[in-house]
Amino acid sequence: MPHEQTRLADQLTPAAIPEEQARRAGYYSILAALLRESPRDEALAFVTQLDEGTASVQVELVLALSSLSLAARHSSRDSLDREYHALFIGLGRGELVPYGSWYQTGFLMEKPLGLLRTDLSRLGFERSEEVHEPEDHVAALCEVMAMLIQEAVPVDTQRQFFNSHVGNWVDTFFDDLADAQSAVFYKSVARLGKAFLSLETRYLSLSD
Repeated sequence: MPHEQTRLADQLTPAAIPEEQARRAGYYSILAALLRESPRDEALAFVTQLDEGTASVQVELVLALSSLSLAARHSSRDSLDREYHALFIGLGRGELVPYGSWYQTGFLMEKPLGLLRTDLSRLGFERSEEVHEPEDHVAALCEVMAMLIQEAVPVDTQRQFFNSHVGNWVDTFFDDLADAQSAVFYKSVARLGKAFLSLETRYLSLSD
């Protein structure tokens, strides 16, 4: 399972694929890095250097990148640690539960997770022994999408995985993240996520 950390710069600049595909993989990798844990220094440094002018002609994505970059410049590591803990960990559980099964059924470890595991196995993904959380965590799904793009997996396969395991709930998750009481920096993450998912949904539908 691709939930082990690698250098963010390597994740965001995949080699040997067209620029448009590298950009798609890069956005998934940014979101994965910010959602898998409280943002590390490398992720924050990368975010503060984002050039929204090269991102896309989509206005909302440009504005979302600018907002995220500004939020990163005005956030401290301590405040981000507290915010992430309140949102996703908490005492017993955080304000949000970032798992596909939860969003689709109201419970963890339900049928959507089983279907996801079947698809991951079919695609050749294996869960690392060091990873203890279910595979339907939003960050893990973003990592899978990034890897499918980086490895030039056919768009039909990307579309099927996205529609089955990402597009049917992650947009709602970003809505909840944007409205969460504990969210400050993560409101900008949610805005970027929604803007990119809108563009990604359109791209995959037009590629049909």
